[in-house]
Amino acid sequence: MNESFIPLSKLPLGKKAKVKVLTSDGAIRRRMLDLGLIFNTEIEALQKSPSGDPVAYSIRGSVFALRSEEASKILVEAFN
Repeated sequence: MNESFIPLSKLPLGKKAKVKVLTSDGAIRRRMLDLGLIFNTEIEALQKSPSGDPVAYSIRGSVFALRSEEASKILVEAFN
């Protein structure tokens, strides 16, 4: 696996990245794919909830909230 990939949960707010690997399986993997989280999809960390979890992400023109547990299973490559 490429060392430049980081878990989505570690992406700083305001930064953009591209999805590289989904490490989850089963229903959670299906949900991620349904949200459009496929290889090379651009994603941006927008803001954290007041408690810090979940975090809002912009994906393909939509905004989704993902818990850190889910986001940690999505490996991305930051570019901004």
